[in-house]
Amino acid sequence: MLKAVLFDMDGVIVDTEPLHHKAYQMMFKDVGINVSEQLYRSFTGQSTRGICEFLCKHFNLVHKPIVLEHGKRAHFTKLFFEDPDLQLLEGVEALIKDYHANGLTLVVASSASMFTINNVMKRFNLDTYFKDKLSGADLKASKPHPEIFINAAKAAGVSPSECFVIEDSTNGIIAAKEAGIFCIAYKSEHSKDQDYSRADMLVSDYTDIRFDNVKSIFD
Repeated sequence: MLKAVLFDMDGVIVDTEPLHHKAYQMMFKDVGINVSEQLYRSFTGQSTRGICEFLCKHFNLVHKPIVLEHGKRAHFTKLFFEDPDLQLLEGVEALIKDYHANGLTLVVASSASMFTINNVMKRFNLDTYFKDKLSGADLKASKPHPEIFINAAKAAGVSPSECFVIEDSTNGIIAAKEAGIFCIAYKSEHSKDQDYSRADMLVSDYTDIRFDNVKSIFD
């Protein structure tokens, strides 16, 4: 029986990727490194901390990862509050309300920092629909490690067989499947170079996974 839904945030609830891209590029310039688009895209679904640790090793930087992390977050925060075009993805607000009205427990499980998660929830008045919010930045390992979804299912008070994950990234899909949870991949116009082969279902329109369309999967 379906009891809960675990939502990724970036690329699933809101598209902050353009802001993240700008913030990362500004940080790369700050520390004097040139990151190719191919390498940058491989970071999708990973925590900022994990990415900054990789960059310091990969480029043999004298800076500590925390310096890069703070620099990137400062740029992102400024962009977050100044960019008027930041909006919820089409159909996701109606989907969240549909699940909530049908008694499902909702949890956000994102690689974003809790600061960013809280700002998104507050800006779009979504807190009332979610029981809990988990940040990969607070965990020992980021996606594709399954820890965040294992913890999210526990936070929802359900077993892995009683919930599903909505993800948009290769790393997130792997994390969901390694946690033993049904995964619906959301492919939007913003999705680039992601592998959906391990997902149990692939959609590009949220109306396809309204409660009445997915509840039978778990009966």
